[in-house]
Amino acid sequence: MVEFNEIDFLYIEEGQVRIKIPTFEKVTARAPVFFNPVMELNRDLSVAALTTYQHQKDDDITICDAFGGSGIRGIRYAKEIEGVSLAVVNDLNPLAVELANENIQENGLSNVKACREDANLILRKCKGRFDVVDIDPFGTPAPYVESAAASIKAGGLICVTATDTSALCGTYRKPCIRKYSAKPLRNEYCHETGLRILAGFLSRTFSKYKKCLDFLFSHSTEHYMRLYALVGKGAKKTDESLENIGYIAHCPKCLNREVFKGMAPRISLNCPDCGEVWNVAGPLWCGEMQNSDFLSRMLDVVPDLEINQENEVTKLLEKCLAESGAPPTFYDVHAICRKLKISAPPMDGVMTMIKEGGYMVTRTHFNPNGLKTDAPLSFIEMVIASYK
Repeated sequence: MVEFNEIDFLYIEEGQVRIKIPTFEKVTARAPVFFNPVMELNRDLSVAALTTYQHQKDDDITICDAFGGSGIRGIRYAKEIEGVSLAVVNDLNPLAVELANENIQENGLSNVKACREDANLILRKCKGRFDVVDIDPFGTPAPYVESAAASIKAGGLICVTATDTSALCGTYRKPCIRKYSAKPLRNEYCHETGLRILAGFLSRTFSKYKKCLDFLFSHSTEHYMRLYALVGKGAKKTDESLENIGYIAHCPKCLNREVFKGMAPRISLNCPDCGEVWNVAGPLWCGEMQNSDFLSRMLDVVPDLEINQENEVTKLLEKCLAESGAPPTFYDVHAICRKLKISAPPMDGVMTMIKEGGYMVTRTHFNPNGLKTDAPLSFIEMVIASYK
C-alpha cells in the first residue's frame, strides 16, 4: 500500500481555498487520493446552489460530502458559504482522510470534520442529521441513493453526480438497465434522456420512504451529469410526484417523439407519422428539470462568489434558466437537415420563425445545435425547408 509520505503533492487555489493535492498524469480512481481538476466548474456551481439553498432556508445548514477525496468540495462549502455549522468530508480511503485533515488545517476551519467511513454507512448512521447530502462518486451514484433517501431530512437538498454517461446515454444499454432499472436511448438527445433516467431513478428510490423530489437545477456537462433536488415528504405529495414518471418514444426514421406518462402507460408500437417502430426509453422523469426561481437566485449570488470560472457558470445557468418550462427532449437542427438533405440555416433565424408561428422556443445547454420547443416536428421542418 502507498504510504502518505511517498506521495508527491502540490498546492492549488480554487475559490477561496488553498488545497494540497497529489500530483498525477491522468485522472483515475486508482490514484492514491482522488482529485479531478476538470470538476472545478461542478464545484463552483455547487457552491452557488448551496449558497442559494442556505439563503432560502435562512438558517444554519449541515452538509455531508460522502466522497470527499482531497476534501476540496466540503472545505469550499465550509469556507465560502455563510451559515454552514458543519461540513463532513467523508472517504473510505485513509490517505484521503489524512490529506483532507491537512487541508482543513491549512484553511483554518473549525466547521469541517474529516472521517473515514463507507458512504452508505455514514448516511445510515447519521439519519436526519444532514440538511445537504452530496453524492459525487467516481462512476455511478446508484448504490448510494437508497441510503441518502432513507437518511436525508424533509426540506433537505440532495445533490447527485453521475459520471457513467456511457451507460445513461445508451452506449452501453445493459449497465443502464442493471444500475438504474431503465432503458436508455442512443440518439441526438441522449444526454437529456440520460439525465431524466437519473432523475427518475432518484424519484422512484425516494418514493419508498414517502419522500418526493422537486428538481431545482440539472445539467449535463462534459463527462458527467449533475442534479439538485429539494426533498419533500408525505404519501400524497409523493404519489403526485410519481405522476411525472413515464417514457419517451422516439422514431429513428422521421425523428418524431412522444412522451407517455405513467409507470405502465399504453404505448403504440409504431410512430403515427411514418409507421416505423418506436424506440422507447424509460422509465424516466418527464417533469420539470429546471426551477426558474431557484436558477434566478443562483444567478444573483454568482457575482458575490470568488470563483475563477464565473463566466462559464453564468452562461450555463442562463441556458438552463431559458429551458425552464420547456417540454422534454429537443430537436437537433443539423439532424433534421440531414433528414431533409439540405444545408443548415442560421439557428437564430429558425428560432425567430418558430416564435412568429406562435410557439415557444429556446436553445438548450445539451447541444449547441439543439432547440427546445413546443412546435410539432412538421412545423419545424417546414420552417427549416423554407428558410431563405
